[in-house]
Amino acid sequence: MGLRRKNKSPPVLSHEFVIQNHADAVSCLAMGLLLGLMFEVTAKYVIIFITVQYNVTYTTDDKSEPIHFYEYGPKDIATIFFYMLIAIILHAVIQEYVLDKINRRLHLSKTKHSKFNESGQLAFFYLFSFAWGASILTAEEFMTNPTLLWKDYPHFHMLFQVKFFYVCQIAYWLHALPELYFQKIRKEDIPRQLYYICLYIAHISGAYVLNLQRLGLILLVPHYLVELIFHASRLFYFSDENKQKGFTLWALLFVMARLLTLTLSVLTFGFGLARVENPGFSIADGNFNVLTVRISCLAAICLTQAWMMWKFINFQLKKWREHIQNQIPKKKITYTKSKSTKKEPNRANFVNGAVKLEDGASPRTRKSKAL
Repeated sequence: MGLRRKNKSPPVLSHEFVIQNHADAVSCLAMGLLLGLMFEVTAKYVIIFITVQYNVTYTTDDKSEPIHFYEYGPKDIATIFFYMLIAIILHAVIQEYVLDKINRRLHLSKTKHSKFNESGQLAFFYLFSFAWGASILTAEEFMTNPTLLWKDYPHFHMLFQVKFFYVCQIAYWLHALPELYFQKIRKEDIPRQLYYICLYIAHISGAYVLNLQRLGLILLVPHYLVELIFHASRLFYFSDENKQKGFTLWALLFVMARLLTLTLSVLTFGFGLARVENPGFSIADGNFNVLTVRISCLAAICLTQAWMMWKFINFQLKKWREHIQNQIPKKKITYTKSKSTKKEPNRANFVNGAVKLEDGASPRTRKSKAL
């Protein structure tokens, strides 16, 4: 009776050990921060990591309820760090209990396996962020009144939902950087993912710091909807390659989202903020309404949209060429087969070089023409 071989655990602090146990280590760190709330000595320090900071309360009358607003500051870095840990834990839970189980059933190749995991994680995030952002937009009047995007600028006072939304967005995209190592992303896929991760961090952080939270929110929600449709369509495509109708809807909405982004950006930076009553640069007041900042923000958005359209056009051209190349061999094969069936005589009708017709009939002899 042979002995069972035990799986050897990787050496402590090796790359494989860190990759296998990173979720447990991060969970212990997050639990340690939560346990710090139980002690009075550490609670005042740990509270910075867990709760949203810079609360400002206003009261209009003695009888009215106070209104709570939030600003941003250096302490937000600690809050973003804590929720980045939470994002890493949720990433590991979704990967282990949802995506890995589906992958075992589909039996995908290594390339499709990596893309399936990427689309699965992003589909969960885009769905959650779109629902959350849409609920904030319905509570506000940004959709019905576009002048609120630049009216009463700077918008340094945020509601709790708005600030927490931005904190979670920045934390998620920051967590995506170490996940490139934890998930063993292929080297050829790392540059592509780094591009869009850095673009998300730069644009969302820029909207948060420059007090353009309203514009950033109204641009993120339709963009997340388009990305949700794309990654959901890719998940269905990996399960069944015949399911490609979702990509057509994604292509249509993608172009519309780019036009909407450019329209609102030009309207806000080119007309709205340029005509505001209190132009001037003041870091203390959170006012960045100067020509240099407006042109820089508008140029960054336009260049990003142009780059996305360029990648989109190249992607569509590549798919179109592949479709044509797949159709050409089929046409040649059907043409050659039909041609060969017409020319080749039936070998069953030849016996010893002589033609044998059905029912024993003899072939007709041709009369020679008189010269």
